Amino acid sequence: QLQASGGGLVQAGGSLSLSCSASRSIFRANNMAWYRQAPGKQREWVAFITNIGSAMYRDAVKGRFTISRDNGKNTVYLQMNSLKPEDTAVYYCNRYPYQSEMWGQGTQVTVSS
Repeated sequence: QLQASGGGLVQAGGSLSLSCSASRSIFRANNMAWYRQAPGKQREWVAFITNIGSAMYRDAVKGRFTISRDNGKNTVYLQMNSLKPEDTAVYYCNRYPYQSEMWGQGTQVTVSS
């Protein structure tokens, strides 16, 4: 139901753009968010965006990541700039707050130093 894509291997300081498509029933009128889970760590939220486009970010990514959404395409995006090795994780999208049954496979982001 939630398909994240766009991950990859990038050097520190580089950029990646993630996208996540959802069914209309999941996406419409709901806050959407990006989450990530690094090896050995708990999953954490990265950024969320309301259905009208207001966004919030965790402190670690403020000024580097930008979340956006296209309600016509039922898609949420995450533009990641100035990537750091500590951004390495599997990135997922979900509603905010998340719905446990909606976790998809995620997309791997690896930042080399």
